[in-house]
Amino acid sequence: MTRPINGLSHVKGSTARPLINATIPGFMAEVRRRYGDRVAAVFSQTGERWSYHDLMRRVDRLAAGLLSIGVYKGDRVGIWSPNRPEWVLAQFATARIGAILVNINPSYQSAELHYALHHAGVSTLITAPGFATPTIWQSCKSLRRSWPPPAPAICKVKSCQSCAA
Repeated sequence: MTRPINGLSHVKGSTARPLINATIPGFMAEVRRRYGDRVAAVFSQTGERWSYHDLMRRVDRLAAGLLSIGVYKGDRVGIWSPNRPEWVLAQFATARIGAILVNINPSYQSAELHYALHHAGVSTLITAPGFATPTIWQSCKSLRRSWPPPAPAICKVKSCQSCAA
């Protein structure tokens, strides 16, 4: 294990192998082409196993959904969810369209959520289905009404086509 030396606050790994000159979407397309049928992700909570083909098909679908509600390159998209399949999809879908993923602490309550969304300039909020309680969703709706224009869209990953803008 490499450790910081001479009081430095960072660690520099080996530079023997050059960095890959590719975007995340470009790299993932190559991985899909080469290893498409291999397992890309396993989610023990749901028992799901996704191949690279499955993963990228879902990522493309979410990316298209985000574009359809007006999320574009440079926009900030919040993900407010515990570690679940939706988080992985949001990570790659935002990279796919050039949006910036903003991680929101899943333990935040209404006031903290409002502050984080406003402070980070989040335009769209993604959560996992069933994650937010009805009280939190009510809070989200009231946040949208009190938000200076444009208000963030509230989006549940599994029903992205019906996201409110």
